Amino acid sequence: MEIFSRIAEEKIREAIRNGEFENLPGQGKPLRLDDLSSVPQELRAAYVILKNAGILPEELQLQKDIVSLQKHLDCCYGDEEKTGLRKKINEKMLRFNLLMDKRKSKSPAW
Repeated sequence: MEIFSRIAEEKIREAIRNGEFENLPGQGKPLRLDDLSSVPQELRAAYVILKNAGILPEELQLQKDIVSLQKHLDCCYGDEEKTGLRKKINEKMLRFNLLMDKRKSKSPAW
């Protein structure tokens, strides 16, 4: 997996050297972090309510937890601890994938 990260980083550096990121639309302007265009219409109101309450939607919290667990896994040495972390990661990935499958089929995510 690390090989892909290195390849991607090198491609990005090359594009920067070639000036491919200059004069892009929106350059120098703040990012719109409240853009919900990628969220299905029926979930947007719920996302706004959750955001205003300081709560992440379940799928975002799962992604955040998975990244955190993977970082912890990279730093641990004990086989027993690694096994436990892998199990937790797999459980969270399974839950995340189930949520995404339900979203694709347009059924409620519960």
